[in-house]
Formats: sequence, C-alpha cells, structure tokens
Amino acid sequence: MGGWLSFARDCVDITALNPPPSPGEVFRYFQTLPLPELVTQQQPPGNGLAGLPVIFFTDGSQTTQTFTVTIRGFTVDIVATATGFTWHTGDGAELTTTDPGAPYPDHTVTHDYRSGTYTASLTTTWSGTFSVNGGASADVPGTTTTDGPPVTFTVLQARPVLTNPYD
Repeated sequence: MGGWLSFARDCVDITALNPPPSPGEVFRYFQTLPLPELVTQQQPPGNGLAGLPVIFFTDGSQTTQTFTVTIRGFTVDIVATATGFTWHTGDGAELTTTDPGAPYPDHTVTHDYRSGTYTASLTTTWSGTFSVNGGASADVPGTTTTDGPPVTFTVLQARPVLTNPYD
C-alpha cells in the first residue's frame, strides 16, 4: 500500500456523452408516429355515371399534424405535413397529386370510369420538420406513408331515351 493520492475536483461537461438526437434518430421516430390514414371521398356520393368524371378528395384539415416526443431526455417537436397523394382508382390507374383535392366546384382530382364496381383508396406521403428543445427547425431526412381505408362504389351506365314532350 502506498500513500494517498490527491485528485482535483472539477466540473465535467457531459454533453458529449448525451448529444442531441441526430436527424436519423428523429426519422426513426417519425416513421412510427400515429399519422392519420386519410379517407378517400368521392363525388357524386354513392354511384357515379360512366362518361362523367368522379371527383376525389380527402379531409384537408388533417394534412398537418404536430407531435412532441422525448428522445433520450430531449424534447423533440415534429411537424408532419402531407406532401403527396396517390389515388388508387381501382381500375389500375393511379393519380399522383400534391394537394388533397377538393369537392365540386373547386375539384382538382378527377377520373373517368366505365360502368362497373370499383374500390378506390389513398396513399398519403408525409414529410416533416423537427426542432430539439425549442431550437432551430430542420427537415426530417425522409418521408413515410399512410394508407387510407378503401371505398367501394359503382359506376352506372345511363342510356338516353327520346320522348315526345307533347304527349
């Protein structure tokens, strides 16, 4: 046994031992957020008519979502924004847009069908920004998607009939 050794007492910066979440870490959390599965809506509601376009849209009020998560003790605010919409029309076509569509008369997403029964759905692409402990905002490095529930509708064939208006 030897003599006593004297050590100085100093404050140690432990920031390097627990750095703020990296963009990759935030992306892993981003992919697991409970983002809404946006519902496909169509006009006319119920049945459509062959030769007339079916209008597609979804609830635009749900296209921005804000979440606060804790990652290793850091408060991370994530703002997810729907940036892409892929409408699966049910007849093999896909319509890709950057807006959620709108009902008549402001419609922006339409598709023409032949008569038959179709099941349409919507895949939404989400991108985001994040900030750590109220700091500067940065982009989440990647996107994630959600699939909305399918909606089934029938497109009917209308046939014109000439009549005598004086009968």
